[in-house]
This record gives sequence, C-alpha cells and structure tokens, in this order.
Amino acid sequence: MRQRVGLMLGPLLFALVYFAPGLTGLDDAPRAVLAVTLWVATWWITEALPIPATSLMPVFLLPIAGGADERTAAMAYGNPIVFMYMGGFTIALAIQKWDLHRRIAMRIVAMVGAGGRRITLGIILATAFLSMWISNAATALMMLPIGLALIEEVRREQLYDDESLRRFAKGLLLSIAYAASIGGLATLIGSVPNAVFAAVSQMSLGRTVSFAEWFFFAAPLTALMLTALYFYMTRVAFAVRPRQEVGADFAREQLRQLGPMAFEEKAVLAVFGTVAALWIGSGFLPAPLRLSDTSISMIGAVSLFLLPARRGRGRLMGWPDMRNLPWGLLLLFGGGLSLAAAFESSGLTVWFGTLLGGLQVLPTVLIVVALAAIVLFMTEVMSNTAVSNMLIPVGIGLAAGIGVDPHTIMAVIALSASCAFMLPISTPPNAAVFSADWLHIDDMVRAGFWMNLVALATISAFVLLWRPLVMTG
Repeated sequence: MRQRVGLMLGPLLFALVYFAPGLTGLDDAPRAVLAVTLWVATWWITEALPIPATSLMPVFLLPIAGGADERTAAMAYGNPIVFMYMGGFTIALAIQKWDLHRRIAMRIVAMVGAGGRRITLGIILATAFLSMWISNAATALMMLPIGLALIEEVRREQLYDDESLRRFAKGLLLSIAYAASIGGLATLIGSVPNAVFAAVSQMSLGRTVSFAEWFFFAAPLTALMLTALYFYMTRVAFAVRPRQEVGADFAREQLRQLGPMAFEEKAVLAVFGTVAALWIGSGFLPAPLRLSDTSISMIGAVSLFLLPARRGRGRLMGWPDMRNLPWGLLLLFGGGLSLAAAFESSGLTVWFGTLLGGLQVLPTVLIVVALAAIVLFMTEVMSNTAVSNMLIPVGIGLAAGIGVDPHTIMAVIALSASCAFMLPISTPPNAAVFSADWLHIDDMVRAGFWMNLVALATISAFVLLWRPLVMTG
C-alpha cells in the first residue's frame, strides 16, 4: 500500500508545485528543482521504485523540468567523495573476503579479558571499530553470529540463571546494533550522511572537509557515545550479576581455529593500515607529498587488484568480487548530490534561507536541539541516506536564514541521521539483531529511546562547542 500510494503521490506533488507558480512564488528554475526533489524524495521514502532506480531520476528530470542543465545533474554522480566511498567499500570487501574482520573482532574480545560486562565491552569495541571502515549493515551481520556464539558459550558455562541470561543476551545484541551505528559516526566512510556532509560542503560551499578533520571532530563524540552505551547496557537497562567470572577462552579458541595469520590477511591489513594512516596523517605531510582522501582511497583499492594472493594464485581482489560492492548505495549517494547541486545552481538554497529567516529570533542552541530531535525521529522511519540527501542542502539555507555557520546545521543533520535506535525497521543493524529471537519490540523501543536522548544531548553539545574548535575556516 505504501508503495502504491507513493507511486501516485510523487508525480502529484511534482505537478502541484511545478504547474502552480503562485504556490511558492519561486522563479522557474528553483521551482523545478523543488518539484523534482519532492517527487524523488517521495519515492525514496515509500520505495515506490527500488531506491537506486529512483536515485537516477535527477539525471533526466532536472534538465527536462528546467531545474538544472544535464551537466550539472550528471556530474554529481562522479563527485570525488563517491569515489572515496567506492575505494573504502572495496577495501572492506577484501577484509571480509579473507576473514580479517573475524580475526580483528576476536582479537579485541580476547584482549578485553574476563567478566560478563567485559564481553559486552569487547563486542562494543570490536563492532564500533569495524563500523568505522565497513558499512554498519555488514558489520552487524558479521558480528551477530559472534554475539550469538558468545551467548551460547555463556549459557553452556551456566554463568547466569535463565532470567539473567535473557537480560545479558538482550544487552549484548542491542550493543551490536547500536555500536554498529555509533562507530560509523567517527569517519567519513563509516556512514553515508558523513560523506554527504563532506560532498555538499565541497560542492555548495567550496570548503573541503578532510578525512582527518572529520575524524578529529567526530571520534571523541563516538567515544563518548560508546561509553554511554556500555554503561547503559551493563549497569542500567540489562544489568546482571554472573554466578562466576568468564574468561576470554571463547575468543582465544576462535583465534586458534582461524590459525596463523595468512599472507593474504597480512597483505590486506597492510593496505588497510596504510590507507587509514594516510587518511588521518596526509594533511601533516609537506604539500608535494599530500594526497587527497579520494586519491588515497583509490590507490588502496587498486593495489588490492595488483598484489598477489598465494591461495589460488590470483590477486587479493578479482573483478568478480566487485559484484558485492553496494553499487545501489553509490547511485543513491549520487542522486542526493545531484539534487544538492541543483539546489545551489538554481538559487533554491537562498529561498529556503529567506523562508526560514524568521527562526533567527530563537536561540541557536534551541534550533540545534530541535533540529537534531526532528532528524532523529525522521531517521527512525526513513533511510538515513534519504534524510541526509534531502535535509543537508536545505540546512545551508536554514543556516543562512538564522545567521550561523552552515557547517553547524549540516553536521547536526549528518550525525543525527545515523542514530536510529528505537525500531527494527530503522536501520539494518537493528533488523539484524532483532531477527535473533532474543528481543521483543519493547526492548528495542525502550533502550532505543534512552539512547536517542543520549545522541540528542551529545550531538548538540559537540556540534555547538567542539566543532568550531577543530573544524574552522
């Protein structure tokens, strides 16, 4: 029903705005962009067509409607940030192909030590670290069987009574889901809204936000939210006291089963480590040696097709492996950037700024908190990519209207769009852990509500107080 309603509603909204100039008072070009945005956004939200297919519509709708020329509409799909993301995805595929992700996760769990709470801490740290580099969906799907195996090990060792075991299992599984979302906040490639922020900043404001700059801004925020997640899950929401302490034997046994680190794992780890180090440290190198984040990403990705693998006498990556690359997500990203480019070229951003100028009388703190709350609610029922694609360009106009740095508003939207904790449908990690049958919907709603409040307070404070110190110019 939602798809059928959306299929009709999208073109109806387009026609209403496009053929009724008096409704908005806009000139032809910005009115066309607004009409196209409403059509595309409606089909994104309702999934009237597959989301990647809908994401291709700006290429032809914007020129036909007169909102932007074909070059402006199409060039956004080749934005450097899209290629940075593609390179990151390729490295993530190599990590998964050679099982390096399992070794990293088990190594972190083994290092954390003994104790029921420490198991949860190890899972949170492993999930969050992987989610900085791999999509939150892939991270959650990879960590879920590890979490379930740990729960089974705890049950086998009879560390808890039945009720305590259920509470432990719920806390552990929800920790996987939430850490997968929170971890992605720290890096530009960890979450699509972060990359949308950087791409729109570069395209619409002429301001390049580097990987290192975002990391220094968002990593402390991520660490604080992960700390809050750990204490909330283990001391408040699902607090349990084990009958006895449990060691990290399970993780060590998993590492023994994986065996010594293979040549391919070492090679992929070397590429991954080099790329991560260059992303973070390239800005400190002398100008002739300095590389863009996109160049670093693509060098790392291409090198995987060059370096040999001893197993099978092939390479670390072959082109058939790229079938698993989320091409649809790249198209979705490009579609949002195409609309953002049209917002800027048509002047629609200025119109939004004028329209929202009346909010200038409100305190900036109130506007930021209210906007974060709105986005947090929207992302519970909508794709975080769709939310960020729609609202970040609008955020530039809002910032102009209230007289604040546009990056303040854009950062609030980008970060809040990734924090969906209350519903199984909100984000793939939530859906993944909910499928394990340990959780009821009210468990996720109750825990997610409090984590949403943590996100609301933390994001608002960091954007207002910390971002201006580390993200200037």
